Order: sequence, then structure tokens, then C-alpha cells
Amino acid sequence: MIIDPHTISRKDRYKLSTGTILPRPIAWVSTMSADGTLNLAPFSFFTIACSQPMTLLFCPQMPEGSTGKKDTLNNIEMVPEFVINIADETLAAQMNLTATALPPSESEFDYADVTPAASEVVRVPRVAEAPVAFECTLQRIVYVNDAPGGGATVFGEVQRIHIRDDVYVDGYVQLASLQPIGRLAGNHYCRVTDIFEMLRQ
Repeated sequence: MIIDPHTISRKDRYKLSTGTILPRPIAWVSTMSADGTLNLAPFSFFTIACSQPMTLLFCPQMPEGSTGKKDTLNNIEMVPEFVINIADETLAAQMNLTATALPPSESEFDYADVTPAASEVVRVPRVAEAPVAFECTLQRIVYVNDAPGGGATVFGEVQRIHIRDDVYVDGYVQLASLQPIGRLAGNHYCRVTDIFEMLRQ
């Protein structure tokens, strides 16, 4: 089967992409509006751009049926700092709650009952319960398409890394302690419970 993406609907393109490009790590992004209101939202279009300087990226999508941007993107344009928190298995339900579309005046920290903890460098707080949190300053935003179904790529340069002691031991991340979760298609997620090793030649 060969599919021309220009001939199928936007919905089908999205479903095909998210059903084949997986599992995807989840950036649990905390931001702050100009008036200080905190926002927290998950994004599964997320990865690392490079390690020198350490730069992460995530891609907010433009909401379907809306002409506006997501609160996360609006906030970063106003306050160019954010924290990428990593949710583990114990935080899956709270992370999922923060995907709820709340009014900009309401904080997902309160809605999901997670604790904002002061960051060291940026003004935006991190999630205290998260095993890993990356304090980031905005490096750039690249807009691919600002129409509904379009998206942007947000690059953040990491300034500080908060990592729980049992997760980082002798210079190595302990997968059993981190217990990361990944995004699949639809309402499905995955745990990292079965791994295999291959040596590179």
C-alpha cells in the first residue's frame, strides 16, 4: 500500500502519524503567563535536539476547531522560559489530567494536584514529584503552520537538570528507578518493561 498524504484528511494524517511513530516520550511542560498563572501540559512530539549546548525540543500542535494557540505556546512567547518535566508510572494519571483544556486563568498544577517547586535559574516552577526536570530558556520557535492541525517546534536550552538521586547513580540513569512511560496512539500508553541490547560494530 502506498499513501499520498496530500489525498487523505487531516484527521487521517494525524492518526497515521501517531499510530506509526511510536512509542513517543512525553514532555510534561510547565510554563507561566505574563500575570504569573502557571500552566502544565503534556506533549508527545518531543525529543533532544543536541547535547552541545544541551537543547530539547517539543512541538505544540495548533488545536483543531480553534484559531488560537495552546496556552503553553502563548506563555512561552510572553515568558521565554519553561521546564520539561518527565512523568513516571506513578504520575501517569496526573499527567493525563493536565491534558484537559482549562481556561488560561486556571492552573493545571491545581487541577491535577501536583506541587510547583521553585526552579534554580528560570522563573517557571517544576513539578516537585517528577523524577527528572529540565529547566530551559527559549532558544527559538519555528512555526511550520499556524492553521488548525499545524504546529510549531519549540527549542529550549537546558540550564539546570533536577534528577532524583536513585534515578542517576554513578553517571548512569537507572531505568528501573525512572519507570518512564511512552505515548502510543489513541488513549494508549506504554511502560518500559521489556528491553534488549545490541552492540554496534
